[in-house]
Amino acid sequence: MRGTGGAGVAGTAGVTGAAGAGAGGGGVNLLALRSHNAALVLDLLRTAGDEGISRLELAERTGLTPQAVSKITARLREDGLVAEAGRRASTGGKPRTVLRLVPEAGHAVGVHLDRDEVRVVLVDLRGAVVGERRAALDLGAGAEAVLGAVGETVARVLPGGFAGGSGLRPGLGVGRGLEGDVRPGVAGFDVGSRPESTGRGGVSLPGPTGLGGVSLPGPAGLDPSLLGVGVALPGPLDHVRGVLHRVTGFPGWDGFPLREALAGRLGVPVVVDKDTNAAALGLAAGGEGGSFAYLHLGTGLGAGLVIGGSVHRGARTGAGEFGHQVIQLDGPLCTCGDRGCVEALCLAAVARGDLDEAARVLGAGAANLVGLLDIDVVLLGGRTVAAAPEAFVGGVGAVLEARARRTGEDAVPVRVTAGGDGAVAAGAAQLVLGPVFGRGDG
Repeated sequence: MRGTGGAGVAGTAGVTGAAGAGAGGGGVNLLALRSHNAALVLDLLRTAGDEGISRLELAERTGLTPQAVSKITARLREDGLVAEAGRRASTGGKPRTVLRLVPEAGHAVGVHLDRDEVRVVLVDLRGAVVGERRAALDLGAGAEAVLGAVGETVARVLPGGFAGGSGLRPGLGVGRGLEGDVRPGVAGFDVGSRPESTGRGGVSLPGPTGLGGVSLPGPAGLDPSLLGVGVALPGPLDHVRGVLHRVTGFPGWDGFPLREALAGRLGVPVVVDKDTNAAALGLAAGGEGGSFAYLHLGTGLGAGLVIGGSVHRGARTGAGEFGHQVIQLDGPLCTCGDRGCVEALCLAAVARGDLDEAARVLGAGAANLVGLLDIDVVLLGGRTVAAAPEAFVGGVGAVLEARARRTGEDAVPVRVTAGGDGAVAAGAAQLVLGPVFGRGDG
């Protein structure tokens, strides 16, 4: 999906659970779609930033009637999600009241479950990271040990979250703070049986796929609430059902219902996706436009693809298994069972300390993607890239420039992601926030 960038709602994707949305992502003046309309309004408030936006502008950009916008914004203000941001002069008539989103009115947790560590971030409604924790982990230690480590790390980013060690308390709210200074609140969440469920008198918005609606705090909810947990980890996996497939190098996870298991342990909605897809989603939500490939090099190698403004997962969430394209027949054995994979060659070069060779191999894989998908930019991330960004940008860029000279095309630019090695965890939180703002890619 592509961030709206404050240019209206035409670029927003469909909302999970809200059928019959207006053409081009506009609003629909039907009571049955009030969650969809509230999401459209919230997204425009999000992109407007602290300067805010008037009710008249909201009506113009959503296609909703001024009366419908007034009702929606009144509910959002009552629930603490929206506040006045002053007045703005208008061309004729009295000055317009400007509204803004209250970022601390809700939070999401993003979890990057890697092969050797777990990283957890707490983000506000604008996606800003306001708390972070990480811990060592062995993905091969078994489900109970891994789920326990995830639960404990999530609890540390949400102080007071565990009740008797069994899980996060339903109704737990979290206050905005810096790392190590996150205050417990009083507001809660409510997971309904349908995307239109309301609960607690608050504004009901679509929740993560398959988990019903998430109700933001009602009138008493002046402290923010936890909307859910997004978990990103190496694939392959089933994004819709939250079930893992044969994770490369860890066959014991094959068929494990991770979403169900974590939701039961944590007591909050959980959504699961591949690490690279989550990072790509976060980058797009942050304003990265067009079609791009996010290449993640850490303990493994994979790609997240955004094509035509939407995350491309494929019919079985199998797209982006970038690391297992064979570029050297009869090459070294890869953990996937094949030979000569980009991942095997790249990681072997990193292990020998030959970063120039690692970047060249990564560039060969990137050139294949550019040729197949005609993407606009290649973005690099992951801890290995973060440790030597110049080497990888230069090496991958050189391969793409050589390709451009052969084809007569302009070279596709290469950049390191702004989020560094934290892009996956932040993107995982967007799996939860996306539907709240009408972005169906979540």
